[in-house]
Amino acid sequence: MSGPVLLQWNGEAFQPANRHWARECDKRFVVGEFYTLAEHNDRSMNSHRHYFAAVADAWRNLPEQYSGLPFAESAEHLRAYALIKKGYCDTHTIVCSSKAEAKRLAAFIRPIDAFSAVDVKEATVTRYVAKSQSMKAMDKQEFQESKTAVLDFLDDLIGVERGTTQRNAGAAA
Repeated sequence: MSGPVLLQWNGEAFQPANRHWARECDKRFVVGEFYTLAEHNDRSMNSHRHYFAAVADAWRNLPEQYSGLPFAESAEHLRAYALIKKGYCDTHTIVCSSKAEAKRLAAFIRPIDAFSAVDVKEATVTRYVAKSQSMKAMDKQEFQESKTAVLDFLDDLIGVERGTTQRNAGAAA
């Protein structure tokens, strides 16, 4: 099945929004068949751009104590770190036969992805990979939730009142 079709509710039925969508409906659907309709809300590009501007602003304002740490290398590193810390990540856990083996495995895994985090506890290695925030990977609601969580985390990290990074990025945009 292809992507969504743009329809307009006229008070009695859904109709294709224009001729292009009418042709698309003719290609995809059979007259008389039943189809399930699901609402699809696109994310705002303004919200998307604002978020990335806010993360970049937070990165530029990181306290000196964080310089040299992996998440301080770039705004993208910082965003991935914040996503991981707020739970917007995938985890992969490997149990090794010894602590030494776990340390060797972690040393091997760390350079594979500069945007992931690797943690070693005893003989267990856990790799955390930040979830993608692309429009395809996150719907509007999940993106908004992750955006709020990340920006709040960044405000806490840089030591400012929550909402400051978001407001400052809005003023700059």
